Amino acid sequence: MIGIFKKKASANALILFLYALVLKFSLFLHPFLPVLHAGDNYLYRFVLTVLGALFGHAALPYSILSFIILFSQATLINSICNYHKMLPQANYLPGMCYILVTSLLPDLGHFSAPLLINSIMIWCWYRMVALYNSPNPISSIFNIGVFLGLATLLYIPALAFLLLLFFSLLIMRPFRIQEWFVGFIGFTSPYYFLILILYFVHQLHSNNLIPHISFTFPTFPGSVWVVAAMSLLVIPFIIGGIYVQNNLNKMLIQARKSWSLLLAFLVTAIFVIIINKADSYENWIVTAVPFAVFHSAAYYYPQNRFLVGLLHWLCFSVAIAINYFV
Repeated sequence: MIGIFKKKASANALILFLYALVLKFSLFLHPFLPVLHAGDNYLYRFVLTVLGALFGHAALPYSILSFIILFSQATLINSICNYHKMLPQANYLPGMCYILVTSLLPDLGHFSAPLLINSIMIWCWYRMVALYNSPNPISSIFNIGVFLGLATLLYIPALAFLLLLFFSLLIMRPFRIQEWFVGFIGFTSPYYFLILILYFVHQLHSNNLIPHISFTFPTFPGSVWVVAAMSLLVIPFIIGGIYVQNNLNKMLIQARKSWSLLLAFLVTAIFVIIINKADSYENWIVTAVPFAVFHSAAYYYPQNRFLVGLLHWLCFSVAIAINYFV
């Protein structure tokens, strides 16, 4: 399987879809209605209101929508990694790894605010990487800030991704204070419209505008299967990180900076997880993008095909077991 996705062939898009269908089919067998959490913000509540009017109390449409979003995110990540030459040769490993990573915990397949902001973060990461040689950085930085601000209107803990914007400017650009200021203005601009809306509906109070933030540790896993799944998130990440570090000298400068930014992405995503404790692992999906790309390095670089295949099928087996039988 690794050998198939290690090549860039047109048929691999169909194989990736079938791969996703095998791992995600449990979404259709056990559909799940969205549940509001404390971190869900105005925009996500509005989205649920609209979808509720369309779908009623049927859970299956939400599962279909989740599958479409997850598969589109996988293909988008794959295209971005190939475009920016994150790995020496174009392949389908990042897309495969994203599907696999988001299958290790069943909650990651639920329709949720973090699932939606993951699409925003993939676009933002793409634009952040492009800042290195952007001909018009000011407008790009402003647009990134706007989309990050929209992400916070979907999910309050996404406020932590403001740090990622500053990390991207630090890594990808020479220091210019006006660019940092423009990014912050872009980040806060969606709140100007929120203030207007709250004013016109006579709800402009500090409690409705200033988000409540608390820092807590994630819930300790209550199942050995969850522990195994989390371990299989971390182990390939470490292996991939070691191989990326060993091959940095062979990469273009932009690719090196892209890997550094991806690590910053993971750090800020962990902050998202510890803000406003959730009742499930749905918010862990914000770590899926950096984990998936580092996992793809763990499958791409090693020469021992047996060990690479063993690691993949171990992850695949745990994903199947935890989604279908646990």
